[in-house]
Amino acid sequence: MGKRLTPLAKVHRKNLTKAEVKLWVYLSGKKLNAKFRKQCPIGNYIVDFVSFEAGLVVEVDGSQHMESKEDKLRDAWLKSQGFKVLRFWNKEVVRNIEGVLKVIEDAISTSPPYPPPSRGRTGFVEQSGEN
Repeated sequence: MGKRLTPLAKVHRKNLTKAEVKLWVYLSGKKLNAKFRKQCPIGNYIVDFVSFEAGLVVEVDGSQHMESKEDKLRDAWLKSQGFKVLRFWNKEVVRNIEGVLKVIEDAISTSPPYPPPSRGRTGFVEQSGEN
């Protein structure tokens, strides 16, 4: 799990952006029929939200992520571990939460069934989502 990242992830959980807080209201408590965790270490990364059972990572990005080579490398690594990665802009979450939730629900409903949460999963899943 990247134990060295756990203290930093705890700090991130206490300092969510406005968009992350808004999305977490809908992702918490299995409201979308999948359990999500926020600011969770996976490998050498901390992802905004993850559902291990759905094999889905959801990232909420600000403008600093535009055309980010680091994000492309991170997404490629997450995909190599079997995760589908969805990325949304902060403004998109704040202004169009219904549309964002629809994309997430569609990704959950089309995800293959996964075994119980595991961080050592391997495989390849197509990336989807809009920037």
